[in-house]
Amino acid sequence: MAKRPRIVVVGSVNTDMVVKGKRLPGPGETVSGGRFLMAGGGKGANQAVAAARLGAEVTLVAKVGRDMLGDQAIANFGREGIRTDGILRDPEQHTGVALILVDQAGENLISVASGANHALTPEEITQAADRIRGADVLMLQLETPLATVSRAAQIAAAAGVPVILNPAPAAPLPDDLLRCVAYLTPNETEAELLTGIPVRDEASARQAAERLLAVGTRHVIVTLGAKGAQITAPSGTVLVPSTPVEARRYDGGRRRLQRRPGLGAGRRDAAAGSRAPSLFGRGAVGHAPRRPAFAADEGGVARICTVAGRVIAVDSGQWFVCNRFPRSLIPSP
Repeated sequence: MAKRPRIVVVGSVNTDMVVKGKRLPGPGETVSGGRFLMAGGGKGANQAVAAARLGAEVTLVAKVGRDMLGDQAIANFGREGIRTDGILRDPEQHTGVALILVDQAGENLISVASGANHALTPEEITQAADRIRGADVLMLQLETPLATVSRAAQIAAAAGVPVILNPAPAAPLPDDLLRCVAYLTPNETEAELLTGIPVRDEASARQAAERLLAVGTRHVIVTLGAKGAQITAPSGTVLVPSTPVEARRYDGGRRRLQRRPGLGAGRRDAAAGSRAPSLFGRGAVGHAPRRPAFAADEGGVARICTVAGRVIAVDSGQWFVCNRFPRSLIPSP
């Protein structure tokens, strides 16, 4: 039996509270008649759950409140097979919450109370250093303090553990963090913020990626929506077109699948958010299981999983490696 990849995710845990209605309210307005959904969320939690569903051995390092929502989140992670001994409880902060309003057209308004996510400290990451050093991959996002993200990346890089950073929500990043990253996965907006180069097409995406490589990031994957994802490494650049997939609705409580209209695998944040984790061993592109693809539906209760037999992917639908590009573009991290 092939060895299960060991993935450590350092990141956020939220509870998404979603109201789906006919339209979004204006300032001071109440719109009744919506449908309420509640689901686990947070970019870190999403990465961890998707990786576990793809068969990885996942440890989540995070912080939640000592409250009902924190209890529910930890119980859900346990049901997903995720190791939860790296999750801290904060008696003074609430578990992160996202309040989401969605209209019939899919437009949304989101307000986030980060709570315990913003109380995860660099010192607490140092205490989890052995977990990070023992991983095949470290996955990061930007929903915890930047100093915390940087500390995790530094520990991993020093130990030779590849770091995948999804730079979302968009924020400027220091060069010393970017130099620790093996795979950086911005969308067009994030790439522009990081480089100052407006990303409008493949040429400008390559220019932005090359600027990030010059800083010290080893691989840059700019996600381009329906066009797919453009991978830039020191050995060259290639565009991986998005692949239409058959989307299925996943009910996490009962594990039933229902057919849904297809979505492109390169589509970012389909509905309330599609997620797909990285699954590869140290020093080589790995193999994700051949399973049906999933796509997010109301409240983000489903996940994008696999598109082809071999996938590297990250949070928010940013898959970026299939069988259709030269492996020489992705050397050992």
